[in-house]
Amino acid sequence: MMGDNDMLGSSDSDGPADTYHLQEQVGFILRKAHQRHVAIFSSQIGDLTPPQFAALSKLHDLGECSQNHLGQLVAMDAATIKGVIDRLKLRGLVAVAEDKEDRRRIVVSLTPAGRETFARLVPAAQSVSLATLQPLTSRESQTLLRLLNKIT
Repeated sequence: MMGDNDMLGSSDSDGPADTYHLQEQVGFILRKAHQRHVAIFSSQIGDLTPPQFAALSKLHDLGECSQNHLGQLVAMDAATIKGVIDRLKLRGLVAVAEDKEDRRRIVVSLTPAGRETFARLVPAAQSVSLATLQPLTSRESQTLLRLLNKIT
């Protein structure tokens, strides 16, 4: 039976440098999985990026939301969410306005075109998730998602 260290690429060798194998490191594996997912996403949803779709999805769930709060909810820093919202606004998918109570705050909401675009792309987004997880069994997919959520 493998020990925990075996999963991290440890073996009996001369030193730490001999036990480090990039292809066995969690960050490297996660990056490769992410690249695969983004390629699948791009092939099925070519007109939006994953961050743009995430913003539309969360706005669909919440309705109106401050730009900074939206960024927190979709795991983007302030500069990144601003760029995402600016590009979605240029495409007519979101509207931005000053908050009535705090003029420093920007409030973002879906436009009718944004709601239509999101609704139209949901089946493709579901297909992207299925294609990303396709090499796994249903049980493995559930386990992977549970474990990834545990480390985030």
